[in-house]
Amino acid sequence: MNISKQAFGKTADGMAVDLCTLTNANGLEAKIATYGGIIVSLTAPDRDGKLEDVVLGLDTLEQYLAQSPYFGCITGRYANRIDHGKFTLNGIEYTLTKNEGRRHHLHGGNIGFDKKVWAAAEVRSNEGVGLKLSYLSPDGEENYPGNLSVTVTYTLTNDNALKIDYTATTDQDTVLNLTNHSYFNLAAGRAGDCLGHELMLNAAQFTPIDETLIPTGQLRSVKGTPLDFTTPTVIGDRIEEDYDQLRFGGGYDHNFVLDNLDGSLILAAKVREPITGRVMEVYTTEPAVQFYSSNFLDGSITGKGGVVYKKRYAFCLETQHYPDSPNKPNFPSTVLKPGQTYQTTTIYKFAAE
Repeated sequence: MNISKQAFGKTADGMAVDLCTLTNANGLEAKIATYGGIIVSLTAPDRDGKLEDVVLGLDTLEQYLAQSPYFGCITGRYANRIDHGKFTLNGIEYTLTKNEGRRHHLHGGNIGFDKKVWAAAEVRSNEGVGLKLSYLSPDGEENYPGNLSVTVTYTLTNDNALKIDYTATTDQDTVLNLTNHSYFNLAAGRAGDCLGHELMLNAAQFTPIDETLIPTGQLRSVKGTPLDFTTPTVIGDRIEEDYDQLRFGGGYDHNFVLDNLDGSLILAAKVREPITGRVMEVYTTEPAVQFYSSNFLDGSITGKGGVVYKKRYAFCLETQHYPDSPNKPNFPSTVLKPGQTYQTTTIYKFAAE
């Protein structure tokens, strides 16, 4: 096991950014930037034992500063969308940045956690080697209430998993929803798009969206719809079907409801890539997972190694609370109060068959 770091550049205001490399006992590597907590690269073995990078990303910090659709980053304070950038808490209305088409608040606003430089410390345990990232979000940042102390710990375990532990405390009532926004392609570029991957989602329901991608507040059964992944299904098999939810999302961009309201660690998803044999299992304590088929990648971004990232080149499985929960009282609460500790865990585990 090993952890090392190297200079990755500086932000526009001169803050130094490091790129930290975690290596487990089997040779798997995770490269994580202190800017945004970005997973820049992550290797996993194929059926022949070959290690290849399975996440989309960029070669330089300058590219991440210039343009990135949240590749591999920590998203917060509130991952996903808040309707019209407004919510009411304790009778006070908070107005947030409308940074998605000037209509909705997305992934924490203009300068969310994905654009912050986090303090980093090494962590070693029997599980593996880790990196603990810390950030203090001041009261009023992006118009959210409360001084929020956040830690995100990445552990590359010796059973070939990347474990992400999130903790946070606040001095005022606030709302919080953290996730990691990695774009995965288990073919490591061999297949181009992700449409040949087989996906299982351990979710019998999802939260339907309107044409602006905001949940309606209902829960809908996946049975009989193109969103039924309760048994392994090829991602591309039904993505072009004439179904209102696919039209609204331009493909899959939906929050799937897990049977997990008690916060236990459960299997949320399993993905298999048939060319390489790579398998990824996703475990989480969160009550939902957003499955996104990278519908908004359009070939305008050139990624690592000069690869042009096109539509549906990757998939995201963002473990989370439901989108727009602060405006949907029937959804599980995302309110964090003083004296409470926000604590969630997500594990991406890799194997081959």
